[in-house]
Amino acid sequence: MTRRPGGSSHPRPAGHGDRTADGRGATGGPRASRPAHGHVADRDLRRWLADSTPVAAGGRAILLQIADPVVAAGVRRHSDFARRPQQRLAHTLMFVYAVVIGTETDAAVATAFVDRAHRPVEGADDVDRQRWVAATLFDSARRAHELFGDPLSPDDAERVLAAYAPIATSLRVPADGWFASVASFDVYWGATLPSLHVTDDARGIVRDLLHPRFAPLWVRTAMPLVRIVTVGMLPDALRTAYGFAWGPREQRRFRRTVALVRCVRSLVPGWALRLPGPLLLRAMHRIAARYAH
Repeated sequence: MTRRPGGSSHPRPAGHGDRTADGRGATGGPRASRPAHGHVADRDLRRWLADSTPVAAGGRAILLQIADPVVAAGVRRHSDFARRPQQRLAHTLMFVYAVVIGTETDAAVATAFVDRAHRPVEGADDVDRQRWVAATLFDSARRAHELFGDPLSPDDAERVLAAYAPIATSLRVPADGWFASVASFDVYWGATLPSLHVTDDARGIVRDLLHPRFAPLWVRTAMPLVRIVTVGMLPDALRTAYGFAWGPREQRRFRRTVALVRCVRSLVPGWALRLPGPLLLRAMHRIAARYAH
């Protein structure tokens, strides 16, 4: 780890047994209980996980998630992207930071929020869909660092994949339903992408997300940059399925934007890159305190 600042159900992940500890199928039967939250003790790994670079790939992760029709239908019917897109992103980031680098209390609070939000959502108990949601977060973080920061070494990629396991288990994916290795993750990823199907629900969410009508001025001002980064990071087939126009001109804009973001990021101190995590966790606890009264 570098010290530098800075449609159908999805395929099962390869490299796992077919049964849980109690003998039930890993994707069948009742939802598995969560394992204890694992604190990341490795200092270099924690610094990487706390780095806010993956925020740049947040839009990509959402577009990948909603390319599953079941996920898209649940989000479309039970979410409010149109009015509060920046809040939805902030809540997702709170959850990721809490369960990956936070304390036991942080993880418990974040998981309770997710459970409350998912309670009325059809398909929220679907282990395959929740695994897919968690997988998009890992792959998008990995891709963001490749483009804007420092690519992971093979050994570090394995450690980061393991550190992302609490995201999946907090979404009630069984512990053996996460990935034993990056190789097994990549097999799953390659098998899942062709099964995705962009629906009208997904396109409606994308309109609300990338062209927010009710967002604050600062959000709307940043949206051209967000759009080119989000669309440029998508797999080619998915970009086409969403109907995004993409040719040599857009590709040049994307490359220039990546170069600009890399340059700016290289000038930002490491502590500043890691600052959003603690700030979001404090905000999460303030929200929890309001709910408690």
